[in-house]
Amino acid sequence: MVFSSKSKSRTVHHYHDERDKENKEDSGEASTSLTVWTKSLLYSCSGFTVISSDGNLAYRVDNYSCRPNHTVLMDGSGYPIFTICRRKKLGLLEYWLVYEGDVCKHSNNESQKPMFYARKNMSLRQTKVDDVLAYVYCGMSEKRCMYVVEGSFKHRSCKILGESGRAVAEIKKKEAVSRAGSFGLEVFDLVTKLGFHCRFAMAIVLLLDQMYS
Repeated sequence: MVFSSKSKSRTVHHYHDERDKENKEDSGEASTSLTVWTKSLLYSCSGFTVISSDGNLAYRVDNYSCRPNHTVLMDGSGYPIFTICRRKKLGLLEYWLVYEGDVCKHSNNESQKPMFYARKNMSLRQTKVDDVLAYVYCGMSEKRCMYVVEGSFKHRSCKILGESGRAVAEIKKKEAVSRAGSFGLEVFDLVTKLGFHCRFAMAIVLLLDQMYS
């Protein structure tokens, strides 16, 4: 997908409600399943490789040590979709800003603002399986929480909940075809419901990985 100059004014609302005609991942299906591998295809890089249900490369992340606080989510051809920037406030509170495109290549563009931001749940009372892991907010000025992530990312069992409390995406362990085999935690499924963009769900996966890995 190629973004026009007007795309910078879009918010997370549009990624939830807008129907992208070029995005074939959600066309006519009740849900879309992606296989996420916590490895980069490039040598000496950390990152992610995401495979669609038809076996094609859907998304990729290739992290270099020179940019530890910036993670770029790309499509299968290497086009940048989102940049995730890790920030600290007052030296204690951490939060994550998500920009459209690769902001590292356009650092002089002062007009670009984050599409949304997220923060980790810092509550000390996380004892249940369905405890809140993270909150996702639209832009930087809105106080209303758009999405809540519950579950355990460590055990690859999470749900992304919308404002209505309905699950719009889910992270699940990958089931092996053979009972004797196991994928472990390096490979898992990312399932999104119709109307919720896979790329946005994958951005939340990257946020959770930075928060809890």
